[in-house]
Amino acid sequence: MHYQLFLFICTIALVRSLPQGAPSSVCQTMMPFHGGGIRPQGGLPPYNVVPRRQGGQVFVTVTSSLGIPFQGFLLQGRTPNGEILGQFDSSSVNEGHPLDCGEAADSITHNSPNDKNSIDVLWTPPKGYEGPVIFNATIAQAYDTFWVGVESNPVDITNRGANDPQFAFPTQSNSPTPPNYSPPEVKESAAEFDPFYQGCSFSKLCFGSPANCIDSKNCKSAVAVSVAGDKYDFELKAESGAAWVGVGLSDDDRMGDDSVIECVKRGNGIAAFMSYTKGKPNYGAPRLSNPQLGIQILNGSIIDGTIYCRVRRDALTNVNGTIFDLLSQKYYLLIASGSKVRANSVAFHDLSYLASAESQALSDVSSLAPKSKLLIRLHGSFMIAAWLGTASLGILLARYYRQTWVGSQVLGKDVWFSWHRTFMVLTWALTMAAFVLIFVELKAWSGENNPHAILGLVTTILCFFQPIGAYFRPHPGTAKRPLFNWLHWGLGNAAHIIAIVTLFFAVKLTKAELPEFVDWILVAYVVVHVISHLLLSIMNCVAEKSSERRVSSFPMKDLGGSGKSSAYADRSADAPFSTFRRAWLAIYILIILAIVVALIVITALAPIEESWSNFKSSVINKN
Repeated sequence: MHYQLFLFICTIALVRSLPQGAPSSVCQTMMPFHGGGIRPQGGLPPYNVVPRRQGGQVFVTVTSSLGIPFQGFLLQGRTPNGEILGQFDSSSVNEGHPLDCGEAADSITHNSPNDKNSIDVLWTPPKGYEGPVIFNATIAQAYDTFWVGVESNPVDITNRGANDPQFAFPTQSNSPTPPNYSPPEVKESAAEFDPFYQGCSFSKLCFGSPANCIDSKNCKSAVAVSVAGDKYDFELKAESGAAWVGVGLSDDDRMGDDSVIECVKRGNGIAAFMSYTKGKPNYGAPRLSNPQLGIQILNGSIIDGTIYCRVRRDALTNVNGTIFDLLSQKYYLLIASGSKVRANSVAFHDLSYLASAESQALSDVSSLAPKSKLLIRLHGSFMIAAWLGTASLGILLARYYRQTWVGSQVLGKDVWFSWHRTFMVLTWALTMAAFVLIFVELKAWSGENNPHAILGLVTTILCFFQPIGAYFRPHPGTAKRPLFNWLHWGLGNAAHIIAIVTLFFAVKLTKAELPEFVDWILVAYVVVHVISHLLLSIMNCVAEKSSERRVSSFPMKDLGGSGKSSAYADRSADAPFSTFRRAWLAIYILIILAIVVALIVITALAPIEESWSNFKSSVINKN
């Protein structure tokens, strides 16, 4: 009892001593004694120490490029061999007071544990000193979250004054800017600095979604892996809007039987869990009965909606009877994020998902390539070309152009029929190829909660049987010809309408990575297609009233007829307004071609926003 009371009194004394800043007993180690020995955070801190020469002094700023406030700090200037030197001007900072470690005011620490966005302080070198100085800091985000050894770039202290190198100062300050200081030209994307990406491919293995986002530093979700003694540290982050982010260790590039570390929003904080993915047919990622098996969360934050966590994992874990040995085995990385969570698992990865192209040892910090999405891109491109391009033209020709180009033939067939058949055969071939490609890629039914897959299957089935029925069509004048006419017209139009609806749903697919403005391009196609049908139908009605013969070669009333050529009074010449119909067909082809090409380019380059951003960044860097 007395022992517990003694510890309680010591703890009170310790907590009360913290608001007044660091004690002189930590001058050399700069290691806070928080909570009886809480360990400092590892890895890259979210804070920067930035020095800038100002005459014979150095102006030092401690800040966070991510806007994360901090509560406490200890700042020193040191030589490369660790000797503390110089003097801080405490009057230049309201949030700190000097600390005498070796000489008067050679260190500075906080006055209170209030949140600070940044501190600015002047430092004066010892008289006559020349050589490099490195400013070293301990920064406490909170009582149990702090970083030791946050260093600045070296500052060369010389007596040349104006010839000394200058250092950019990234935050606003009330102090005057020296006359010989020229602010660097601000380039796009250079204003924001995300320390998550620092060290990628040099000191840690990084992988993110979408593909190649690590280089451009604009990942929707990302993981960084580094060795921490006999354990491994996993840093995970996901952009604003995510409720969770996770990384899976897999024996292949597909979800199923994988060990997953997930970081999940819990109120205003972050919780980390271990889960295990199920294979087909019942995909899912339920948490383990002991969801903290082999892991320890070191740090977690939610800044402007962006999730970040750092989790330390044992090198050897037994997950559901499977041994995951991070030391001797290679793994594929599966990175994902989503907007929803369930009671005992995360929900579908509706924000981002990407698998690595190959397995790799987690201690290998070389770049990790993403799995190719060529088959997905080809699937989308083929479907766009088929149902927005060739199918649309084939339907229009069969509906309105039978009495056009009369007297001309291609391979012994009327022009309209030859082109109709060509376009519909292309539609069939592209659809079948796209169907095969997506199943080769997924090797299973889509796991997304989206009707795209079932609608695509219906479209493919209708498309598959349409040319087969056309091949066995009854001859004109036979009893079953009207039935064939209705079935051929109905199934063809049904397939086309369902295909267009399917393309709208494709925009919402995570794997497609299409921008939302694709919806408006599809709407533009629908408007053009509907206007074309209305315009050509109106021209038919006008022609029928102005002459005593039909213009439309395939009006609805003909579907129940024999299909004989006697529907027209004169089959030896083009129907009225043929010139207009030809001109409109040319306009229609140009518009549809532009829409199809635009959508195929967007699909092939998806996610096109990142591709465009990377292109602009490369141009800016070259300039």
